[in-house]
Amino acid sequence: MDTLSKRPVLKNKYYLYLTEFFAGMAVMAVELGASRLLAPYFSSSQIVWTIIIGTIMIAMALGNIYGGRSADKNPNPDRLYGRILIAAVWIAAIPVLGKYIILGISALLIVTVNTNFLIWAAFLACMVIFVFPLFLLGTVTPSLAKYTMDNLEDNGRTVGTLGAFNTIGSIIGTFLPTFVTIPAVGTAVTFLIFSGVLLILGLLYFISAKTGFKKSAASAIAFILCAVLGCSGSFAFWESNLLYEGESIYNYLQVKDSEDDVILSTNVLFGVQSIMKKDKGLTGMYYDYAMAAPFMSGAMEAGETADILILGMGTGTYATQCQRYLPHVNIEGVEIDEKITRLAGEYFELDRNIPVTTYDGRAYLNAIDGTYDVIMVDAYQDITIPFQMSSVEFFNMVRDHLNEGGVMVVNMNMRGSGEGNINEYLSDTIASVFGNVYTVDVAGSTNRELFASDNPEMTGLLKSNLSAVEDEELRAMMERVEEKLIHYEAGGYIMTDDKAPVELLGMQVIDALIQEELGYYKAIFEKEGIKGLLNQV
Repeated sequence: MDTLSKRPVLKNKYYLYLTEFFAGMAVMAVELGASRLLAPYFSSSQIVWTIIIGTIMIAMALGNIYGGRSADKNPNPDRLYGRILIAAVWIAAIPVLGKYIILGISALLIVTVNTNFLIWAAFLACMVIFVFPLFLLGTVTPSLAKYTMDNLEDNGRTVGTLGAFNTIGSIIGTFLPTFVTIPAVGTAVTFLIFSGVLLILGLLYFISAKTGFKKSAASAIAFILCAVLGCSGSFAFWESNLLYEGESIYNYLQVKDSEDDVILSTNVLFGVQSIMKKDKGLTGMYYDYAMAAPFMSGAMEAGETADILILGMGTGTYATQCQRYLPHVNIEGVEIDEKITRLAGEYFELDRNIPVTTYDGRAYLNAIDGTYDVIMVDAYQDITIPFQMSSVEFFNMVRDHLNEGGVMVVNMNMRGSGEGNINEYLSDTIASVFGNVYTVDVAGSTNRELFASDNPEMTGLLKSNLSAVEDEELRAMMERVEEKLIHYEAGGYIMTDDKAPVELLGMQVIDALIQEELGYYKAIFEKEGIKGLLNQV
C-alpha cells in the first residue's frame, strides 16, 4: 500500500470513516429525494417506493462488487475519490435534467406499453437517473475497507467501524431530508446539499494529495452550474400561471390560477385536489354531488343543524360548498398536511371559523368520541389510496361515529370497469358494513360518489328534502344526483387491515384509463410512427 504514503489525508483513519459516513448519508438522502422527484409524475404509492428501493439496492450491490475488485486490482485511492466527484456532479444534475428525463421516458412508454405503465415508467426513470451515481457510491465501502486495513488481527473491528459510520450516516440521511431540508428548501436544493457534501469530500482529498487539479476544477464548475440551473426550475415547467409551487413533509403542492378558478394539485401535475370557483357557484365536480349526503340525513329533515366531518379536508372545497348552500351546518375538517391547511386560508378563502385538525383521518376517529350526521371521506388520490382508510375496520369506525340516520359519502376518484377493480373492492367492503349503499358517477370525470347509511329511507329523505331548497342551481344538481343514483349490490371483494392491495388495484385502473384516453394516438403511432404522432400533436 505504498500509494497510501503519498496521500497524507489517508493516514488519518477518521477521514476514511467520515467518507463512509457521508457516503451513507448521501445514499439515503438521494433515495428520499428520488421519491419526491417521482411523486408529481407517478404518485408516492408503495409501488413507487418499491421500485426506488429495488433499483437502489441493485445499484449498491453492483457497486460493492466493482469497488472490491477495483480496490484489489488497483488500490490507488485517487480512483475512489474520483468516483465520488463524479457521483456528486451527477446528483447535482438531477434537479436540472431529472424532470425532462422522466417526461421523455413517460412519453415514449405511453404509446408503446399496454400494461403496467406506472411500473415500467418509474422503473426506467429510476434506472436512468439514480442507478449510476449510487453504483459509484456503492464502491465506497469495499474500497475503504482496503485502505483502512492495517493487518488481519483487527480487520473485524475495522470493518465494523466502517459499517457503523455508514449506518449512522444513513440514519441522519434519512431524517434530515424528510424533516428539515425538503420541507424547508425543497427537493432540488436537497439534492444539491448532499451532492455538495460529496464534492467537498473529494476536493479535500485531491487538495491534500496535491493531484487531480483539472478533475477537481471541472467538478466544482459543473456543480456550480447545476446549482444555478437546478434552483431556478419548476416541476411543472410548462405552466405559466402558478400562484404557488412547493413541498411539505407529505406532498408536492401546486396552486394554479385560471380565469374562472383556483386549483390545488398534490403529487400529480395534472388533476384537481381542491378548487375554488371565483364566481362562488357550484364547481360542476364531485364536491357538488357529495352535497346530497346532508339531504339524506335525518338532521336536514328535522330542520336541525347538520354536523359534518370531512376526512381529507384539502383546501376546503366541500366545506365551503356546504357552508354556502346549506342553511344549518356545523363543519369540522381533518387534514394530515398542515401546509395544505395554510394554503386554504391564503388562496382558497376557507372560513377561519371552520376548525381543521392536522391528523390522519383514521387516527382522528380513533381518538374522538363525537358523532356526526355526515362523514365525508375524501382521502383517495389516484393510486395513492391509504390502505388503512379502505378496510372493513375503518368503515366500521366511521359507522360508529355516525348519528342515527347518518350518512357516509366517499369520493372514489378512479372509476374502473371490469370485475375486481378498485371501486368494486371499496364498494363491496363498504356494503359489508352499511345496510344501504348507493353510487352515482360524476359526469365528465372519472370520479364516483358513494353514499352509505343504515337508514333505508336515505334516498326518500333526499327527494323530500329537495322541496325546501331555494337555490335553483343546487336543486337542479341534487335532482340530477337523485335521478342517477344506483343501488349497489354487494359482492365478495372485501379489504381488511391485513389485506388491502389498493396500489395494484389502482394501477390496473390507471392502465385502463391510459388505454382509453390515448387509444387514438397509439393507433397513429403504430401506423405512422413518431413522425405521424408529431404531426397530430
